[in-house]
Amino acid sequence: MANLKDLKVRIASVKSTRKITKAMQMVSAAKLRRAQDAAEAARPYADRMNAVLSNLARGAANSASAPRLFQGTGSDKVHLLIVATAERGLCGGFNSSIVKLARAHAQKLVAAGKTVKILTVGKKGREQLRRDMGDKLVAHVDNSAVKKLGYANAQDVARDVLARFDAGEFDVATLFFSKFNSVISQVPTAQQLIPAQFEDTGEAGTLYDYEPEEEAILADLLPRSIATQIFTGLLENAASEQGARMTAMDNATRNAGEMIDKLTIEFNRSRQAAITNELIEIISGAEAL
Repeated sequence: MANLKDLKVRIASVKSTRKITKAMQMVSAAKLRRAQDAAEAARPYADRMNAVLSNLARGAANSASAPRLFQGTGSDKVHLLIVATAERGLCGGFNSSIVKLARAHAQKLVAAGKTVKILTVGKKGREQLRRDMGDKLVAHVDNSAVKKLGYANAQDVARDVLARFDAGEFDVATLFFSKFNSVISQVPTAQQLIPAQFEDTGEAGTLYDYEPEEEAILADLLPRSIATQIFTGLLENAASEQGARMTAMDNATRNAGEMIDKLTIEFNRSRQAAITNELIEIISGAEAL
């Protein structure tokens, strides 16, 4: 039977932990609403830009003067993986699921004889990937001091990626993030940025006249599109992180409550056993007299 003092200390410790997890759950719930609103507000702009670029891409598909961001380098030998995760933990499997998807993609590319380079955005992804893919890490973006993500943060990442592409450091760039569906559902997603790919918007039958030519507009819009896609991914990540942390802290609070109940029952049993032993000793001593 456990010592009463040890049980009391454990109960107090678990109660303190429960207070912390409960507070973190409430903070995440408050942050989630703002992060979700920001992610949902960015989607229409990203979707509309995708629609415009998709239409432009159809017109420039067979043009020899189309931008390199659209055509690519003509090779897919070197791949840059942009892995966006959180700066902090205690959010369930949020970070691990993104890293798992990126790692599987990297291993598949390596098995196919490709060269893989990794740019991490977020400390947790870097920590996990450094264990077995440290030789492939080429850059890291630290947003730990950023209290509210802005478009400028995405532009900084986009400029770095575009500069590396212009320098010929890679052929294909893919962004890894978690798309927010709900508090209990976040989907790890891989999205190719370079060469640019656009979803079919269903506007194939619509004809537009562009001035200047499609190639010139694409050359101007594609860098903005990459920054927009990165920004959208970071916003989706922020909402997913808070949703995952809220769920994880809720589970931790429930588990702490169950542990407190079990420890309390054990404490009461131990105390009752101690009292019974004392009574037996008193009665035995009285009978001996």
